[in-house]
Amino acid sequence: MVKSGWGATDSTSLQSADVDVIVVGGGGVAGLYLLYRLKGLGLSATAFEAGQDVGGTWYWNRYPGCRCDVDSLEYSYSFASDLQQEWHWPERYGTQPEILRYLSHVANRFALRRYIRFNTRVTSAVFDSESNLWTVVTDQNDTVRAPFCIMATGNLSTPRKPDFPGIDMFQGASYHTGLWPHEGVDFTGLKVGIIGTGSSGVQSIPHIAAQAEHLHVFQRTANFSLPARNAPMDAEIEAMHKVEYPVRRQAAYDTPFGIAGYPPPEKSALEVSAGERERIYESKWRYGGSISFLYAFNDLLTNKAANDTASEFVRQKIRATVKNSKVADLLAPTTHPIGTKRLILDTNYYETYNRDNVTLVDVKGAPIEEITRTGLRTTKGSYDLDAIVFATGFDAMTGAMLDIDIRVSGGPALKDSWSAGPRTYLGLMIAGFPNLFTITGPGSPGVKSNMMLSIEQHTNWIVDCLQHLRSRRHRRIEVEPEAEENWVSHVREVADSTLYPLANSWYMGANIPGKPLIFMPYVGGVHMYKKKCDEVVANGYEGFAISG
Repeated sequence: MVKSGWGATDSTSLQSADVDVIVVGGGGVAGLYLLYRLKGLGLSATAFEAGQDVGGTWYWNRYPGCRCDVDSLEYSYSFASDLQQEWHWPERYGTQPEILRYLSHVANRFALRRYIRFNTRVTSAVFDSESNLWTVVTDQNDTVRAPFCIMATGNLSTPRKPDFPGIDMFQGASYHTGLWPHEGVDFTGLKVGIIGTGSSGVQSIPHIAAQAEHLHVFQRTANFSLPARNAPMDAEIEAMHKVEYPVRRQAAYDTPFGIAGYPPPEKSALEVSAGERERIYESKWRYGGSISFLYAFNDLLTNKAANDTASEFVRQKIRATVKNSKVADLLAPTTHPIGTKRLILDTNYYETYNRDNVTLVDVKGAPIEEITRTGLRTTKGSYDLDAIVFATGFDAMTGAMLDIDIRVSGGPALKDSWSAGPRTYLGLMIAGFPNLFTITGPGSPGVKSNMMLSIEQHTNWIVDCLQHLRSRRHRRIEVEPEAEENWVSHVREVADSTLYPLANSWYMGANIPGKPLIFMPYVGGVHMYKKKCDEVVANGYEGFAISG
């Protein structure tokens, strides 16, 4: 990329800029597309990536059974027609190795690696209000200055490190699903314990159980999981989908979850007979997938009585699958409405508890007290283990950014501004932090949508904004505090009109001790969110102050 735009040689700058844009998290889905767009505009950029190669969350999460929960034909870039036509996904849902291969292909095809400094973590980012420059420092002693800094750090990129007493004393092998060894792990003949039954736990448990001599699953909270019904890619479906790509991609922006092809339901679950309701749920169950199931009726996420019918349907499926009634009862969620935590998709998860070498341990009734030299101990017993897998999730949506010392010289640090919970305008920018953009930040649909689509929509909005600023030779954009306050209130009001806040989920930050309990995503839907973003631009970047 050729230097152009802002600040490179401007005599009003106290310091010269090295590039136009700094990208933090350049190797992930968002970072790669962002670099592609910046390259297309002729803007210079330097990107930093903690991993040794591209992939983002798909670089780190290599645990057994790791797979996307959005159909692979949808979980893919739309920006290059040739790319989406020529790429063949072998299965309905992409596996981690296949998605990683896809992202590596994208990086190669569009020559993006040259702009990324791998094995490099950003430690601080400081904005100087006089020069209008961000100075970014890394753990490799890099110092780069640019007028704009874009955080493409991802929503699920900071593994939650377990803090059990005695964890450093364990003499066996231990693993975190979000930091899985690249060479893989062979559990053959081992006594294994896995802590956590969220998505990574549910996906990996059947695979580990097939290898281990014995597997103990330590569950604190039961989660709803639906059958994925994964299968080899149907050639006719793939061909039809590719013909319809232009229409489907556009139509996806008019849906709540950013995925086309699912007609919105028109009836409440309470408007039909019990028999009709059962028939509809059964059809969705057999088809597989979370969007299809949540689209059974129009009020499953807003009406508790309606949701109860769906929740009980799935509980009955669990009880019909798991032979031991006591184990089935423990696996059947009762603490939250279905869909208010991220719905998990699985293959043979509940069937795994029928194996003789699998034991479910209820650590809500008998909490883990400590990790010992030879395993772990709960309040009711000790377990000898050769290996422990921590499927303890992530510090979602805010962890990666708060791990960096982000501040304005003479002004606030981000960790102080977000001490009571994250605050943004549209999930795109933060009041008090000029020229700092976030991709799928808190306050945007992000994790409540097809991430590929939301990433492209955010990136397009940000890059179009940069082009707008450059064409008018503006050097600074910042959020008006009132606009941020109004958006934060709107995000909260929309969430409160649904059942989502009834669950202690990572959407709320409930999985991280001491994290403020704030519902972070925007659940008004991709269609409503994009409409708002477009209106902001049409109204002259309403809610933003542009200067310089």
